[in-house]
Amino acid sequence: MSTRYSAAALTSAAVALLTAAGVDSAKAQAVAEILVEGDLMGHDTHGLALLGPYLGELQSGNMLKTGEPEVLNSRPAAAAWDGRRLPGPWLVLKAMDECAKMARTYGTGSITIRRSHHIAALTAYLKRATDQGLVMLLYCSDRNSASVAPHGGLDPVFTPNPMAFGIPTSGTPILVDVSCSITTNGMSNRLAKEGKRFPQKWLIDDKGEATDDPKYGLPGGGGTIQLLGGMDVGHKGYGLTLMVEALTGGLTGNGRADPKEGWGATVFVQLLDPEAFGGLAGMQRQVDWVADACRSSRPRPGFTKVRLPGERGLERREAQHAGGIELHASVMPLLTPWAEKYGVSLPAAL
Repeated sequence: MSTRYSAAALTSAAVALLTAAGVDSAKAQAVAEILVEGDLMGHDTHGLALLGPYLGELQSGNMLKTGEPEVLNSRPAAAAWDGRRLPGPWLVLKAMDECAKMARTYGTGSITIRRSHHIAALTAYLKRATDQGLVMLLYCSDRNSASVAPHGGLDPVFTPNPMAFGIPTSGTPILVDVSCSITTNGMSNRLAKEGKRFPQKWLIDDKGEATDDPKYGLPGGGGTIQLLGGMDVGHKGYGLTLMVEALTGGLTGNGRADPKEGWGATVFVQLLDPEAFGGLAGMQRQVDWVADACRSSRPRPGFTKVRLPGERGLERREAQHAGGIELHASVMPLLTPWAEKYGVSLPAAL
């Protein structure tokens, strides 16, 4: 079940809840916008479904409410930050602004962030970069938990380790947000709470067999989430997740070899300015050709047409801006106690 709400009203309510919890206005606005953007794009396990848990982290002190990241290292086109467990969406947006300045001058800009709090849906950041004619790469891991085993193993070592990239075209940008595992912790948690199962056998049980039971993706569940590629070719997801580990924990020097601190993120952000290479027009000409060739490919049975990554999400985003966000039924009940605690009015359904 779901109900539709105005995106603007949801953003305002999220800002009000976060500021009531003690978050300064700029950080509250950043977090609210990124969470609502996640819902707009259809990533509803990583949209406002996270706001209640974020408020809990703020209340416990596990997410810092105010302050700035510590700059650990800085060069003209690269920097390393300690996020000090500040809100992840605000840290990533701040890093994007700095990377964009670097990229306009040097062609590229990269920032690593250790000890960030959770950063929500990676896809929520990409359009901000492509709208500027920039290419964006974004990678994330969480050293504080493990739910994905290495290929051929049974013991979890990794998180799903999402990676995302945005590519500007002359029209609709290409937006890719995928995990190195078949599914996510958020979806395992949701399905387990609802007493449902995955549509396919995307996890591994305690005996090493494929299963659709989400409990095996939960902490202490005795199983793991399968890598991208599944039981047969999971070595591909394994290689990708090792790359994400190297770019996040490796480059920050702060990862799984260190003590756990609680729910959080280790992040790599990079922006590239095509004008420093073959030019934006040249890139668009090449990417447009490939995009047109993909769309022109004959659809196989079960498909009406071939889409580009991010196309469906952008269509959903436009529709939900116009007709309201189809908010998952679990979200408002999670936010109601916080709204009562802080005296904040939640928006009415459309």
